[in-house]
Amino acid sequence: MNYLDIAIKAAKKAGQIHLKHFQGDIKLQEKTSSFDLLTIADLEAEREVVNCIKEHYPDHNFLAEENKYDKTDSEHTWIIDPLDGTNNFSSGLPIFCCSIALAKGDDLLLGVVYDPNRDELFFAEKSKGAFLNTDKLEVNKKNTLKGSLLITGFYYDRNKEMKSTLLNIEKFFKKSILGLRRLGAAALDLSYVASGRVSGFWEFKLSPWDFAAGKIIIEEAGGTVTDNKGKAFSIYKPSYIVSSNSKIHTQLLEVLQT
Repeated sequence: MNYLDIAIKAAKKAGQIHLKHFQGDIKLQEKTSSFDLLTIADLEAEREVVNCIKEHYPDHNFLAEENKYDKTDSEHTWIIDPLDGTNNFSSGLPIFCCSIALAKGDDLLLGVVYDPNRDELFFAEKSKGAFLNTDKLEVNKKNTLKGSLLITGFYYDRNKEMKSTLLNIEKFFKKSILGLRRLGAAALDLSYVASGRVSGFWEFKLSPWDFAAGKIIIEEAGGTVTDNKGKAFSIYKPSYIVSSNSKIHTQLLEVLQT
C-alpha cells in the first residue's frame, strides 16, 4: 500500500470510531479551556490512526493533537487530528471529521479529510489533484466578495481574538457577501473551499493538525492558502489561516488587514 492508501485506511478507521461513540456519554475532560473538550473518541481514533500508519512506516514522525510522540531521524511527519470538531461531536452535532496529512520536511505530500456522517472523503496528493470520493475537485469561480459564501472559525480565547473575528465579520457583511458560516471543524471548512461549496475561509489561529490536510487539498484544487499577510507559513506551527478560491484572496486579505 502506498502513502495515500494508508492515510485513507487510517481515516476511515477513525471514522468508524467516531460513529461508534457518537451521541453517547463521551465527555472526558476540558483541555486548554472550558470550551475545548476531549472525548474517548479523540483518544481511540488517534491511537488507531497512529497504529495503522506505524504498521507500515514505524520510523516516521507523528505530530498529533492529543499525544506527543518521540522524534525520529525520518524526514517524514504525519500530521493528525483524530477528531476535528470535538465540541460538535460531544454535543451531538454531526459536523466532524478525521484529518491526516503527510509531510516530507516542509513539503506536504498528501492530505486526507474524512467525514463519516456523509461518507465524504476529501483527499489530495502533491501535483496529482484533489478529489471528493471519485470526483475531481475544483474551487469555485467567484471573483468578488459580493455574493460569496464564506466560513470562519472562533479561536478558543474569548477576548482579543474573538473581538477581532467579530469585527472582521461585520466588515465582510459590509462587502455584501452572500453569507457567513461557522461550522466548527476547520479541516471540513478547508475542504469545502476546495470543493467550491464556499469561496473562502479564515480563522485567527489554527494548529498544524487543523490545517495541514486541508491546505494541500485546497491548493491541489486550484485555491490559495496563506497567513493574513498573504505570506507562506510553517506547517508545523499554529498560524492565522486565510484560504480561498484564489480569485478573491486579495480581497479577503484587504479586509483582514484593515
